[in-house]
Amino acid sequence: MSEDSDQEKTEEPTSKRLDDAQKKGQIARSRELNTFVMLITSATLFLMMGSQIGHGLITMMRSQFQLSRAILFDAHSPIVYFKQVLVDGVMLIMPFMSIMVVAAIAAPLALGGWIFSLESLAPQLDRLDPIKGIPRLFAVRGLIEMIKALLKFLLVFSVAFVLCKNILRELIGLGAEPLEQSIHHGLSLISMSFMVLSVSLIIVVMFDVPYQLWDHSKKLKMTLQEIKDEMKESEGRPEVKAHQRRVRMEMAQNQMMTQVPKADVIVTNPTHYAIALKYDQDSNSAPRIIAKGVDLMAAQIRLLATNANVPLVASPPLARALYYSTDIDREIPKELFLAVAQVLAYIYQLKIAQENHWEEPLPPENIKIPDDFKQSR
Repeated sequence: MSEDSDQEKTEEPTSKRLDDAQKKGQIARSRELNTFVMLITSATLFLMMGSQIGHGLITMMRSQFQLSRAILFDAHSPIVYFKQVLVDGVMLIMPFMSIMVVAAIAAPLALGGWIFSLESLAPQLDRLDPIKGIPRLFAVRGLIEMIKALLKFLLVFSVAFVLCKNILRELIGLGAEPLEQSIHHGLSLISMSFMVLSVSLIIVVMFDVPYQLWDHSKKLKMTLQEIKDEMKESEGRPEVKAHQRRVRMEMAQNQMMTQVPKADVIVTNPTHYAIALKYDQDSNSAPRIIAKGVDLMAAQIRLLATNANVPLVASPPLARALYYSTDIDREIPKELFLAVAQVLAYIYQLKIAQENHWEEPLPPENIKIPDDFKQSR
């Protein structure tokens, strides 16, 4: 494979790449979808609230154009009436504007979700450079946006032309109708025309949404080298990971060695293996392995045990079986209960004999180990 093909962005973005893009505000967005949602919402509201708005306009016009001569020549009255008109106008459009604000906030949720990114709000001075902006004018994305805008204009113009042709007589006839009827009829025509024009934009949305999803996915695609670099960055270099493993192992070993003086007995090989066992007679739990090791580690366990007066019992088969079957700070398997019980019984007899200065018992011999737990060295 050539070097150029290696640099092609053919790989799907990783989860880290997607998270980083979202933090930067780089998500799939369709301005056409947001525009369509706003327009269709406003058109629906006009159809539902058109008569109410028309009635409110008529009421405002009647109250403002039927003023007496005394009111008109009073210096304070026009201000009072103006305030009243302002309040009535705000109250008239308040429901409409409130719903539109909700629609403007909810529209982005349809594609990409609603996020807030401080990085996307940061000023990008390179976008102000006219020289760097020239290539963007002739880029594929710029060409597609231009074609999309042209098609949208032709679509809306065509629909508007057909619509105006069909309602032209009604528009001309508005002048012959009574004022109140003309206002209601005019608002009805505006609402209907607005709805038809808004609905026509769904054709643009049907093409723009898949394109924006495809374009966003294309921008986030990665090369094989980028994925490798990201894996190295997230997982760390092999030598660093090896050092961390060594540090963790040393800490675990140091922690384990502090438990050796607390053991009841050390089962040895006697040279290659050393297993420290702890049994709590007051609990219902089985004996636990609190430390184990081979070779040098086993020698250190035996030295610590000797210094702490912890008895050592040589039983090579049992030592190997315990070492390979049970992890540190875990209870021994039930198959080894009998073998370990023989060792613990000897330890307790040895302790009583030493306290009373009796003859010390002999260590257990021929401790039987199940065939599945026998290990050779």
